[in-house]
Amino acid sequence: MHGNPRSTRSFDFDHHKEAAVRQYRFVKGLYEEFAEVLRHILGEAFNEAAVKIHSIEARAKTLTSFGQKAARPSVADPNRPRYRDPLSEITDLAGVRVITFFPKTLKEVDRVIHAEFRVIEKKDQHHYHHTRGRFGYRSVHYLVRMKPERAALPEYRCFAKLTAEIQVRTILQHAWAEMEHDIRYKSTEVIPASIRNRFEDLAHMIEAADREFQAIQNEDQMLRDAALRNVLQGNLDDADILPDTLKSYLDGRFGPDRRMTWYSYDFVADTLKKMGFVTLQEVDECIAGYDADQICRALRDFRQGQLRRFEYTLIAGMGDGYARLHPWIREQKFSQRCANILKTLHRKNIATGSYLPRVMRRTHPQ
Repeated sequence: MHGNPRSTRSFDFDHHKEAAVRQYRFVKGLYEEFAEVLRHILGEAFNEAAVKIHSIEARAKTLTSFGQKAARPSVADPNRPRYRDPLSEITDLAGVRVITFFPKTLKEVDRVIHAEFRVIEKKDQHHYHHTRGRFGYRSVHYLVRMKPERAALPEYRCFAKLTAEIQVRTILQHAWAEMEHDIRYKSTEVIPASIRNRFEDLAHMIEAADREFQAIQNEDQMLRDAALRNVLQGNLDDADILPDTLKSYLDGRFGPDRRMTWYSYDFVADTLKKMGFVTLQEVDECIAGYDADQICRALRDFRQGQLRRFEYTLIAGMGDGYARLHPWIREQKFSQRCANILKTLHRKNIATGSYLPRVMRRTHPQ
């Protein structure tokens, strides 16, 4: 009897790859749209939850990449394909990558992902890189699908049965991953020992840098919280001039103004420091006794925004010292503007002061 001729015939990986690519070509557009939808959902959810991230990237697997993956041999039997039905077994056809600034944010991102999607699988790749024979970097991978209630909506119905991969890593982990991708050696068995040791040392350094950045952020937040508490409790002499403390102080002194941006508070806080102000107590002393609305009416026909009224009041409290200490003193238009404001205040019988921050009183005599 003759044996089955197919039993000795090697598997046609090229044909398997071509057939898989033909199938994927017809649905690639759907996976591209799926990836963008996931990116949009995550972006909106992060904004709603006030989760600060670096970036969100979305992509569908390219035809070339899909073909290469579809043609991989089985680990158990190199003569058989790893994926018998690549289109249904390969789960990262749609992919989203979330890059955070700090390790702590990974937990916040995790909560959002679980809240927005049905998580089929979650893996922390940090625990697998040695067994996979790769240099390794930490990256949390999720396989997700739409939750039933979202998939039931008309605009999401076409994605109901699709699976996507979400990768989450810090910006340092991402930098490592991008560099590692271009490294020629892919198996630890062929890496010279000296190079392998250097890569392992570098991996530890990146993890240590991530932890240190997180520690710095934690301490910075602790100091900011303490400064903000001082403002709220009226301990202005212990309140450093920071964007958030300045906003809190001005909200109480001039009333809130939602039109103001954090960039504006950051700019004004930086300007105050360059002028020699150290604490909000000095700012408060400078503008004490002045009526911001009265000053604004004297200078303009309509009420100005919070920061503009603060600037006018600061000019009134400092007199010509405001322009002399300001970083823009060399700008002729700025100096002339300040002089015109002081002239108008004098003309409207509003007395101006000569306040200087403590550190400037010796170097800038009256």
